[in-house]
Amino acid sequence: YYDIAFSKDDIDNAVTPEVHLNQNYPNPFNPSTTISYSLPEAGQVKLEIYNLRGQLVQILTDSQEPAGDHRKVWNGTDQSGNTVASGVYFYRLRTNNYTISRRMLLMK
Repeated sequence: YYDIAFSKDDIDNAVTPEVHLNQNYPNPFNPSTTISYSLPEAGQVKLEIYNLRGQLVQILTDSQEPAGDHRKVWNGTDQSGNTVASGVYFYRLRTNNYTISRRMLLMK
C-alpha cells in the first residue's frame, strides 16, 4: 500500500479540473460586484458584461491568465466610464474551450 500525504501548499495550489464561473457577489449589487472564476490551465480569457439587449457594456479582462482562481470587480460602468442604469446584466467568460454566462442584478 501507499501512504500519501498532502501538505497545506498542495491543497492551496490545487486546481479545479474544469473552468468554473461563480455567481457574482453581492447580487443584487450597488455600486460594485465581484466575479470569480477558476481555470484548470493557463490560457486566453475574456470576461465581458452585456445588457439585456445583448449589447457589450464592459470588458473586464481580455488577456492571457495563469491557471487557478481569479477575481474581477465590476463597478457598474460602461467602457466610457459612464454609470449604467439599474437592471439585469449578463457576464460571459470565454476561454479557448469554454463559454459560460451568468446573470446579475444592479439595483440603485
